[in-house]
Amino acid sequence: MRCSFVDLMSLKNQSLSFLFLVAMSVMLQGCASNPPVQSGDRVTIIAELTAQADRWDKAIVRKDRAAIEHNMAEDFRQIDGSGNVESKSSFVDDLVSPDLQIDPYTVEDFDVRIYGDVALLSGRTRMTGLYKGKQFTSHYRYIDIYVRRGGEWKIVSVQISRIPS
Repeated sequence: MRCSFVDLMSLKNQSLSFLFLVAMSVMLQGCASNPPVQSGDRVTIIAELTAQADRWDKAIVRKDRAAIEHNMAEDFRQIDGSGNVESKSSFVDDLVSPDLQIDPYTVEDFDVRIYGDVALLSGRTRMTGLYKGKQFTSHYRYIDIYVRRGGEWKIVSVQISRIPS
């Protein structure tokens, strides 16, 4: 049997592809250590996260530092509508600043998507209030990323996108 160089390279590439697929399969099995979320569990988790997000929104309006921080992971980050990154401490400091007064607000188009121990909560908000005595209005979409650690859901990231008026 004669094999050309092209035949040998093709065989080598097929072997490498097969080895790559096997390696990826083994690695992905490690990522799948959590059992899949069952339908009933999903409904319960969505209800819990919806209530938790609502409590967080109300704590923000009340400027309840302890309640705001309790919902947040220590490694929290926010990316605002201008692309600035805030840490947990700077984010909370801004929210509870005496310069800021946020009126009660509602969330529209609220959605929860669950991926194991990660949940994406998104929606649209029209916010009004006072900043340094001046009225403001903002309209934005957001995505909050929650991670379940030690049985508790904590928000690890927020990103907002302004919606032009």
